[in-house]
Amino acid sequence: MRLGLIYHHSIHADVALTKLARWYEEVDKSGFLSFGTVGRTIQTHYLRIVAFFKNRATNAASESFNAKIKQFRALLRGVRDVSFFLFRLSKIYA
Repeated sequence: MRLGLIYHHSIHADVALTKLARWYEEVDKSGFLSFGTVGRTIQTHYLRIVAFFKNRATNAASESFNAKIKQFRALLRGVRDVSFFLFRLSKIYA
């Protein structure tokens, strides 16, 4: 819950970085292995995470688009005409 609150209530990157560091310290002291994994991931990628607070942009739209392409490709297994497949893909999702 506290990790989510950092994202919802922190406006500046400096404040978010401080709160993330405090959260990581609490997780490290708690001894829960599952939270430790998440904490280490955050520690490894903190520069990219803090970049979110600078412009509030995520790659969710591109991830969603990639999921749609994968689903569309799964529906049309065994496509022989790749150019037609790409044409249909561009008409449906463009």
